[in-house]
Order: sequence, then C-alpha cells, then structure tokens
Amino acid sequence: MVGLGNPGPDYAGNRHNVGHMVLAELADRASARFKSQKTGAAVAEGRTSPGAARLVLAKPNSFMNLSGGAVAALERFYKIDSAHLIVVHDELDIPFDSIRLKFGGGHGGHNGLRDIVSATGSGDFIRVRVGIGRPPGRQSAADFVLKDFSGTERAALPTVIADAADAIELITSEGLTAAQLKFHTAS
Repeated sequence: MVGLGNPGPDYAGNRHNVGHMVLAELADRASARFKSQKTGAAVAEGRTSPGAARLVLAKPNSFMNLSGGAVAALERFYKIDSAHLIVVHDELDIPFDSIRLKFGGGHGGHNGLRDIVSATGSGDFIRVRVGIGRPPGRQSAADFVLKDFSGTERAALPTVIADAADAIELITSEGLTAAQLKFHTAS
C-alpha cells in the first residue's frame, strides 16, 4: 500500500501528509522500519499481528504530485496489479475526522491520484480517503493542504490516523466491503 505525502520534515505535519502518517502508524503496529528502496520510495514490510496479512508499506520519495513513478515502480518490483493496491491520501471533500473507502474512480482533482493513474494506466485501486475538510474562507486548496493541522485537529488526529489504519487492517483481512460497512456507518 502507498501513503501519499511530501518528503522531508518541513511537510511532516501538513494535511497533505496524512497518507504518510497512516503508514507510520501501520509500521509502528508491525514493528517495521522504513528503508529507502530503488523504486523511489521508502518501504517497510511486516505484519500487524501474528497470522495477519504481510503488509508492504510505501511512501514515495517524490512530492505528492509526482507519486506515480514510484507507484508504478513498486507495482513492477512486487509484481502486483493495481487491483491489489491500496492508496491512502488526504481528501478535501470529506470532513475532517472522517474516512471513506472506495475502489476505483477518477482522480477528483487530486494531483497525486492523477499522477498514479497516469503512470500506472489504471484507476482501479482501493482508496483510503482521509478527510481534511475544506479550506476556510477564500483560502486556496493548494495553500490549505500544505498547512499543518490546527491545534484542535491535532488533538483529534491520533484517532483519525488509528481509524484509517484499522480500516486498512480490516480491508486486508476481511475485504473492502466489510471495512466500508464498519467505517462508513461509524461516522
């Protein structure tokens, strides 16, 4: 699975980096460490519990809008097709503290997804969409996603991250429909 975000400490707390945050949570649960790989991503592998599916967690080393090259390289390296890919990303059109899960679809204006679809030739993958809400007032979406979460949001963020990680674990153990039933009705 791939968590979208921007590289480096300057972006670590940005709304746009919520995909990286979710993968960091999963890596902690699996006691796995991210290591640079020739695919253009930092990769961690492990299981979150005995008998659980082996997870391959990847954070592209490129900026969000150029994530597709690393994702395509990861698909080739691990010999998987897009249908088995899970992409975790921020979503402006979902309220903060909500997650939505879906398979396939367009990019919805999300440049990271647009680049993945372009590079892999397919939009047929699972999306774990973590709501970050809309920008206040007339603030541009581009500025909003590159800002850190507010103090109030930061207080709730660990729960949001844990929920997204739980949803991913449920997807890998029981499938997308089971995860949708649980997480779409919970919020």
